[in-house]
Amino acid sequence: MGKLLHNNFDEVFKLIAVSKQKAYSQVNHMLISLYWEEGKYISDKTSKDNWGKGVVNELADFIKEKDATQKGFHQRNLWRMKQFYETYRDDEKLTPLVTQISWTNNLVILSGCKKLEERMFYIEESIANNYSKRELERQIATSSFERTLLADIKLSNKVKELSQEVNGVFKDSYVFDFLDISVSHKESELQRSLITSLKEFILELGKGFAFIGQEYRVSVGNEDFYIDLLFTHRYLQCLVAFELKIGKFKPSDMGQLEFYLEALDRDVKAPHENPSIGVLLCREKDDEVVEYALSRTMSPAIIADYETKLIPKTLLRQKLNELYEALEEKE
Repeated sequence: MGKLLHNNFDEVFKLIAVSKQKAYSQVNHMLISLYWEEGKYISDKTSKDNWGKGVVNELADFIKEKDATQKGFHQRNLWRMKQFYETYRDDEKLTPLVTQISWTNNLVILSGCKKLEERMFYIEESIANNYSKRELERQIATSSFERTLLADIKLSNKVKELSQEVNGVFKDSYVFDFLDISVSHKESELQRSLITSLKEFILELGKGFAFIGQEYRVSVGNEDFYIDLLFTHRYLQCLVAFELKIGKFKPSDMGQLEFYLEALDRDVKAPHENPSIGVLLCREKDDEVVEYALSRTMSPAIIADYETKLIPKTLLRQKLNELYEALEEKE
């Protein structure tokens, strides 16, 4: 009887949690909409009536005098509202999205991103992953936008042929700055450290990944084989196998990954699931060697490298520019 009651209590608690989340979303929507209108008003006044810093400061003092509880309308925030409005006013797609994230996260994106495409990426990621300020700041600091865009451009034909939408799921490089491992680490040390920091690892992988197991056993014939890390992806509806390599990528590494994907598809994946995807995570890779290796493979595979410290954003943007130039030359 007690267990049955607790199940009923759980349902009530879920109703409370859902209602609280809806209430928060509505309040946040109203607040961001208010800041938008305030920003529009100040923008219009500065352009048409020549409002300057002094007038806006007077406005902040006036609001404080009228209602001291209005903490969000100090001088600095009023100018941020103006910048917020002027940044997104001409973008019909982004305008409704900014009300779905907190004002704090909006400010983080405004200050940390220069291009609208980059801002759109982090706004959509914030909505999908419900990022805290700290998590969002890490995504921007680790250049998640550039790393994801590089991966999308480099997707092999076999991955592009998949029925599900793969763009935006994987990264060209993964940043494991949260790991405390030696420079000359072993594969077992890397695997163990990633599992120990599983929450941070999944946050770095992105939304949709769910951990199944490490050293996941697949049996073929009379032999047992072990996949380093096995995940499932909620939205891709497939298994994702990660193989770890602490050295530079070698074409011969592909054979092992392809074998594991075949074993997963034949013996592990559920009937409703899509073909499994493999990620070969290595310490270093030559993009031209990777392109050659992936061009003939029959398996949907991603070859990515990893860093244990932040990658300079300038380096990633240089890689993007070089890749765009190479693609233009081919066309």
